[in-house]
Amino acid sequence: MESITQNEKVLYVGIDVHKDTYALCCFDFQRNELSDEMIVKGTTKAVISYLEAIKQKHREELLFVCGYEAGPTGYGLCRGLQQAGFGCVVMAPTTMANPEGKRRVKTDRIDARAIARILAYKSYRQVYLPSEAMEALKEYTRARDAKKRMYKKAKQELLSFLLRNGSTYPESGKYWTEKFFTWIKTVQFSEKWMQEAFSEYLADVYSLKAKIALMDAKIREIAELEIIKDGVDKLVCFGGIDVTTAVETVVEINDFTRFATAAQFVSYIGLCPGQDSSGKSKIMLPLTKAGNRRVRALFCESAKAIKRTNPYGEKSKRIQMRQKNASAEIVAYADKATKRIRTKMKQLEWRGKNYNVASAAGARELACFVWGMMNGRIA
Repeated sequence: MESITQNEKVLYVGIDVHKDTYALCCFDFQRNELSDEMIVKGTTKAVISYLEAIKQKHREELLFVCGYEAGPTGYGLCRGLQQAGFGCVVMAPTTMANPEGKRRVKTDRIDARAIARILAYKSYRQVYLPSEAMEALKEYTRARDAKKRMYKKAKQELLSFLLRNGSTYPESGKYWTEKFFTWIKTVQFSEKWMQEAFSEYLADVYSLKAKIALMDAKIREIAELEIIKDGVDKLVCFGGIDVTTAVETVVEINDFTRFATAAQFVSYIGLCPGQDSSGKSKIMLPLTKAGNRRVRALFCESAKAIKRTNPYGEKSKRIQMRQKNASAEIVAYADKATKRIRTKMKQLEWRGKNYNVASAAGARELACFVWGMMNGRIA
């Protein structure tokens, strides 16, 4: 953002964004005055026209500080305003403290006023703005995750159909293996339309399976891109993190240096416990589950995979292949993390802790080790 000179007047512009319209409001902090409230078409061009009109209206030097809540509309407005020379930030909704407190009436205009005041009082935390190239990679990995969810649903629909019609797999619980797919090709129904329905369910499973395999191959190509290759090569040294998980983690977080401590990183992905304390009373709550849920889920799955690694120190060929080009220090750090996480999860389970509680604890440990790896704290 541009620096402020003595002759410049600062106007804080709150923008309440929606798909079709934007509500705008200016706030002069020195005069404690709201002005120029307007609802415009939901385009960057309309906001720029609004700001240009205000600039012409005032006969003094102006500096605009614009802001809006992070949401489904993304970062397009912020990038457009920045490219046009206007300062703009995207604000994390959970960190926005309204100086006016709670209110009973909620409208777009009132929201725009509140955002303008929050900007002026700086009672918010700015959302990290990724580069367009990094955001494109993130959207691709999210598309792959969407396909995975569809694949899971398609498999559930197929199994439910077979159960309803008395054609369950003989080895119940061992689905989606080569043996299962060999068996399912032998399933036949006497009724024509029953067979048609079965064919549709099965076709969806095969189609989505093929699409995911193709996307996984492309993600392996993405892993070789210069902007993420270094980070991916480091993360795959951990026992439970494969190439796909490493790519998704890097594109979701992008800049690990924005977290000053491992605790901040753990808090960001919602793996730290909540707390409800008052006076001498101190009550620890379940995980906050705040922040980036995709990275949280990835670390939980990776921790479960680490627990299944060989406890006697013998590495699988896949892990050896992933570690072969890494430095000795990085490999030693990753091996140390694997041993510690595996031991901690097993100890928690031996003490009677729930499987999911142990997995969350392992994921929290992994997040700390990942932060250390990505910030060069591996001593």
